[in-house]
Amino acid sequence: MATFVLVPGAWKGSWSFEAVVPLLERAGHTVHALTLTGLGPDDDNATVATANLDTHADDVLRHLDRNHITDATLVGHSYAGMVVAAAADRAGGRISRLVHLDAYVPRDGESCWSATNEHFREVFATGAAATGYAVRPPGGGDPRRRPHPFASFLQTIRLTGTLAAIPRREFIYCSGWEDRTPFAELRTRLQADPEWQVHDLPTGHDAMHEAPEAVAALLLGD
Repeated sequence: MATFVLVPGAWKGSWSFEAVVPLLERAGHTVHALTLTGLGPDDDNATVATANLDTHADDVLRHLDRNHITDATLVGHSYAGMVVAAAADRAGGRISRLVHLDAYVPRDGESCWSATNEHFREVFATGAAATGYAVRPPGGGDPRRRPHPFASFLQTIRLTGTLAAIPRREFIYCSGWEDRTPFAELRTRLQADPEWQVHDLPTGHDAMHEAPEAVAALLLGD
């Protein structure tokens, strides 16, 4: 049986996987859904102001340490593609499968800011205007969302090349929001890379809530 470690995207906590977790557990797997530093309901302004990409990668690594996880399927949604890549690079072989769920797949030296499109750079900049350090959530989403640490969008990732040793690397492309997605070119790039397996889902970006059964089926795929 697999051990899944699920990492939410920007503005969200572990609750973003609430519809998927029971489906994986029902299949007999162990599931850990994380809330990253600065995204918890009790996190104060200083915590949000000082959290960056390294902080979030360390959140994942500490969770692996505390729970003695040595063979993880690490799943990152959206912004958390940056986080899972950084964590897996430093995890010392403890990740056996890496899944980017409609998520950034960074190359060394990229940031979420540099890898995204103009639409989301505007969302980030506008959202951070009030404080300079916390990006407020865009309108119309789940009320549980929290202001997101701006520094985590801006910090560049440093990768050593160890990701190439992970046996399974997968990208799930959500095709139902092609007017705004920053991942279309990424999908084309990864489809041409024999080391990656690319799946398509005909959903919007929030696939975990729109189609949890379909997301779980892909995660449970052999």
